[in-house]
Amino acid sequence: MDKVLILQPDEMGRNFIPSAYLPEEKDEYYLRNKQVKPPEGGWRHLHSDEVERLVKNNNTSDNWDKILVTDQFDPRQIKNTRFFGLVRIGCLRNVILQHHDLRVPAGITNSLIISCDIGDDVAIHDVHYLSHFIIGDMCMLLNINEMHTTNHAKFGNGIIKDGESESVRTWLDLMNETGCRKVLPFDDMIPADAYLWAKYKDDIALQSNLKRITQDSIDSKRGYYGTTGRHCVIKNSHILKDVKIGDHCYIKGANKLKNLTIKSSEHEPTQIGEGVELVNGIIGYGCHIFYGCKAVKFVLGNNSSLKYGARLINSLLGDNSTISCCEVLNNLIFPSHEQHHNNSFLVAAVVMGQSNMAAGATIGSNHNSRANDNEIQAGRGFWPGLCTSVKHSCRFASFTLLSKADYPAELNIPLPFSLLNNNVSKDRLEIMPAYWWLYNMYALARNSWKFQNRDKRVHKIQNVEFDTFAPDTIEEVITGKRLLELWTAKAVLSHGEAKTTTINEKALINKGREILNSDRNMTENLEVEGENLENSKRKVVILKPYQAYQAYNDILWHYSAKNLIEYMNSHPEESVATMGEKLKNRRQTEWVNLGGQIMQKNDLDKLRTDIGKGKINTWDEIHNRYDRLWKRYNLDKQKHAYSILCELCETDTLSVEHWKRALDRAHIIQQYICDHVYLSRKKDYDNPFRQATFRNDDEMKAAIGSIDDNSFIIQVRQETNDIHKVIAEMKKRE
Repeated sequence: MDKVLILQPDEMGRNFIPSAYLPEEKDEYYLRNKQVKPPEGGWRHLHSDEVERLVKNNNTSDNWDKILVTDQFDPRQIKNTRFFGLVRIGCLRNVILQHHDLRVPAGITNSLIISCDIGDDVAIHDVHYLSHFIIGDMCMLLNINEMHTTNHAKFGNGIIKDGESESVRTWLDLMNETGCRKVLPFDDMIPADAYLWAKYKDDIALQSNLKRITQDSIDSKRGYYGTTGRHCVIKNSHILKDVKIGDHCYIKGANKLKNLTIKSSEHEPTQIGEGVELVNGIIGYGCHIFYGCKAVKFVLGNNSSLKYGARLINSLLGDNSTISCCEVLNNLIFPSHEQHHNNSFLVAAVVMGQSNMAAGATIGSNHNSRANDNEIQAGRGFWPGLCTSVKHSCRFASFTLLSKADYPAELNIPLPFSLLNNNVSKDRLEIMPAYWWLYNMYALARNSWKFQNRDKRVHKIQNVEFDTFAPDTIEEVITGKRLLELWTAKAVLSHGEAKTTTINEKALINKGREILNSDRNMTENLEVEGENLENSKRKVVILKPYQAYQAYNDILWHYSAKNLIEYMNSHPEESVATMGEKLKNRRQTEWVNLGGQIMQKNDLDKLRTDIGKGKINTWDEIHNRYDRLWKRYNLDKQKHAYSILCELCETDTLSVEHWKRALDRAHIIQQYICDHVYLSRKKDYDNPFRQATFRNDDEMKAAIGSIDDNSFIIQVRQETNDIHKVIAEMKKRE
């Protein structure tokens, strides 16, 4: 009903909870009283001289008996204000509050207050409508048009209150635009929860119980008040409705904040700035949202930012991420995502973290379909280049780099660490597997370091694997090796005019392995074609298959040796033989990236089963399971590394000789990493076009520094020296 009604004067500030939803023997304040801790010594009624002073200061109340205060109450600090309903005011003294360079007196002036609790030494000035809020101690509310709470406020959670219909429930339509993967947001939701819910839609028992768990996680009773924590500053803002705000939050110049939980604390303060409009969302600790951003139906992870007109709609953005100057719709994005260039567009995708979207990238064009049910799935380290266009539906292995291009058809790229190039002149797709390892080691090595270094979270609910080489990427490497073996064998045999259709796949793989482990010249002029990688009839050519294959081998040796060295370091009493007794197992080939946390697929399946059978009944219990798996993860990873090293050494159990061989190989590979971190960065300094903007070498050095002073290169060199020393000591242990 969209019309203005006329009510009686005594309706102002009363009957907040409709009588139909008010329990017997309870008044309309019973939930409010649960939210508020009474001051030491309690509240009291106003004295007659205090009422007199308030009236002289041009204050009014519909009932002065409903204004309760503490013993430290100075009525001179309240002027030109109207009160309705039950208003309780904490300590109010003649003091000044300061936030940054802003200083204002404590007190209440030029405001309308309806049924609120106000903490100690609060400054409320020019708040034109403040209704049904609980204001924490030492808050500053300045020049606000409207700040109120409804009796059915949900604070961004996807629940319904007593008496409400399903139609008012707020869902997030993640991963595609149809809503078929929708999830219910809640104030502790992390990417792992959203992926568990959105990905496994075929698990009916899981889906039913996750909805029930979410509904039960928050009280459905009507009548909870909006809150601000302690030391909050809210100024020059228009509308705040049904908002729960944590401690030390700073809000300035916001247009509209509606149906939100805003997490904030002294050590992780959240800030919301000018021109922002946020509706139906959960905002994590330590977030920053500024300069005209719009977000609707969203979850924003801890230590994440929206800036410069970004639009985030029907999406979850994981921890430690930044989005600015762009549009993001219907996405599930894992932690450490960067999208801070103008005109980039991301729609209907799951992006599994440690990702970077370049300017002008359009990821998720629907132009090849009449429907909106397509999706993109990108593994960790996804990096589409400038002005890249990718159509639905696509899947990319971890650390896929897309060169600037308009990719004309759907892609399914299982080769990790690859560079893709749409070669228009030859009308073919070109893929260089292991490109990062071969030609951009600086960026590859720096990725793990920078993502961990930028993790400023205090609240670390979402567990995150920052290491580039982890079981998920390693299993992709193993898949990539097998495909290279298969395709190389087919290319060699086809070149010799043999019919590969008469040879079984296992024989082809063995043949390809033999070729790729022999003379490099055998593949030098060979055109190896990939299969089922692009939805088109044109060629897909694999560039440098021999080099890529050897790089994949080095990655496997590096991963396995590194993890087993860590195991031996943490177990100084162990020998090679006892390490084998503890770690020997059948290799786990299926791993899942659950919101940034890597876990074995069978562990996730067990979790899904337990939720579906009702053995797990709260989100806290689900998060506790994540944490237990995370505590076990290092051991799982070391067992995985042991099995891979056994396969590389073609043995069931590592001997001392195998172990020493692995250590020798690890020494060589670590030196390769160190050298190529330097060399791949040095190319930037040696580039004559880069040098062209400087008058001389001195200006260049002053402007961008010297490569030998690069802090990350220095760090890698030191780490390499340390690893070499550890390897030397490790070789003495048998």
